[in-house]
Amino acid sequence: MSHKEDNEGKRSSHHTELYTSIPRTCLPIVYHPDYNITFMGLEKLHPFDAGKWGKVIRFLKEEHFITDGNIVEAREATEEDLLVVHTKRYINRLKWSLVVATITEIPPLLFLPNFLVQRKVLRPLRTQTGGTIMAGKLAVDRGWAINVGGGFHHCSSDRGGGFCAFADITLAIKFLFERVEGISRATIIDLDAHQGNGHERDFLDDRRVFIMDVYNRYIYPGDGYAKRAIKRKVELDWGTEDSEYLQKVKLHCDGALNEVQPDIIVYNAGTDILDGDPLGGLSISPQGIVNRDEIVFRAATQRGIPILMVTSGGYQKKTARIIADSILNLHRQGLIGAEALEGEGSSSLVTSMMCSSGSVGSTFTAV
Repeated sequence: MSHKEDNEGKRSSHHTELYTSIPRTCLPIVYHPDYNITFMGLEKLHPFDAGKWGKVIRFLKEEHFITDGNIVEAREATEEDLLVVHTKRYINRLKWSLVVATITEIPPLLFLPNFLVQRKVLRPLRTQTGGTIMAGKLAVDRGWAINVGGGFHHCSSDRGGGFCAFADITLAIKFLFERVEGISRATIIDLDAHQGNGHERDFLDDRRVFIMDVYNRYIYPGDGYAKRAIKRKVELDWGTEDSEYLQKVKLHCDGALNEVQPDIIVYNAGTDILDGDPLGGLSISPQGIVNRDEIVFRAATQRGIPILMVTSGGYQKKTARIIADSILNLHRQGLIGAEALEGEGSSSLVTSMMCSSGSVGSTFTAV
């Protein structure tokens, strides 16, 4: 995209509810119960734990790190929001249940009427996508933000796949470029076990975006065309373990951020690198994942670069606990703050009302 096109985009930005003001009494952690996919057990037909996001929140509450009242409630991305990146043709194709069944890899969805697919499958994914866009703005405002969902890195502007129906990473970056002064360069650090071919296709010819991708070279998607967008490509072998993996993450994370200092880091923190993951093929321990996230956040913090984290893939029941443990470790290390707790003069009810961003999905019919 040229600077001229970028400036025109700033002038013609549509109205969105995703950039509403969030009080500092809220932690920049974004979530909504609608993230979780539950419908007649169909979600169990995919290895993805479609309720892991709620489990992460439950674990963080049990550790007294968050409450319902001090995290940010995600809003659902509207069609107008999605069209910032997606083509109208792609959005219309999602109105066919067969297309959604193919993207999510849940074949029985093709037999359901599309209004049910929209409500029970795509609405949670649209809400997570809205959460990533909101977290992008929060990261710039606060220095860091975590969307407990999102990270749909296989989806590009005109095609989905690998359980990814919306290009939330591309959307978050495009929103920032169009709407936030001073944000003109972004670095994506993609540490999911799979290649992030969606955002790579979207930013293939965009010099404002630097992509570092560390992935198992032998697994899905093997998208050679998209690989041309990767500025730091680290291809791993089957069964890569902690020592080699963490050494490479630190070396290339530092190298990427020294090569180009961005205005924002989008960190795709997939946990499918965990030993035993049925799709990732790597052998990283739970502590290795915690250490990996600390390496990335420390690199961002030392350089004063805002960082947005999304949770992406992870196909074992225990990944939710590991994500929560990692967030708690980031807090213990002083890499994410609890500044929201400093303003505790207000009642929990008032705080909860302020952190709630309104009713999610108001433009869609509730079940």
